[in-house]
Amino acid sequence: MYKKQLGLQKIACYLAVISSAIWFLYSMGMITDIYDALYYTMQNPNDLTETLVPGSIVYYDMQDFNKLFTNASIGLILLGCLLFLTNTHNRRKYYIGNYVSTGLYCVASLGMAIWSHIQISAFKTQFLETVDFEALKTWSEMFTSIKYTESTFLLDLHLAVAAISILSVAVMVGNLIWKISLMRGEQQLIASSAETGKEAVI
Repeated sequence: MYKKQLGLQKIACYLAVISSAIWFLYSMGMITDIYDALYYTMQNPNDLTETLVPGSIVYYDMQDFNKLFTNASIGLILLGCLLFLTNTHNRRKYYIGNYVSTGLYCVASLGMAIWSHIQISAFKTQFLETVDFEALKTWSEMFTSIKYTESTFLLDLHLAVAAISILSVAVMVGNLIWKISLMRGEQQLIASSAETGKEAVI
């Protein structure tokens, strides 16, 4: 039974690192479409009201979030690596460090999924409701540097990334519950054997 559990344990830790890396890759390309469509419509970065397309300020509004989002994803990768530094991936018996690293990763990963969904959904709404797409289409036909798009595919993609992250947490928690169950069973077996041995001596 322990062999199967240890197999799941490794899968859980690798999945944690992989899902964290996916967050990072996603953060690097999340606003690509918005950049291609709106960046060159801004006439003066020092005065964001000077724009060819009303509503294009959403691109600049997303910058602080995107930087924080990228830093948070790097932090999540480090927490995933912490699982390996504490030998959570192959330790037969868990100690305090294993519980701490598991807990930190699960809380941070869930927090990332919830926080990113709230923020990205808000920016998606701002993009769809404030950008003048007629003006964007007109200027995109005049300048090749401006790409016309109404697509929110890259913004919506965060749902898939979040789903992978939540799956990694579910596997991690399931593994932890199984691990605790096996450890308790082993302790009870040892205690029972000790009592039997004492009775035999008496």
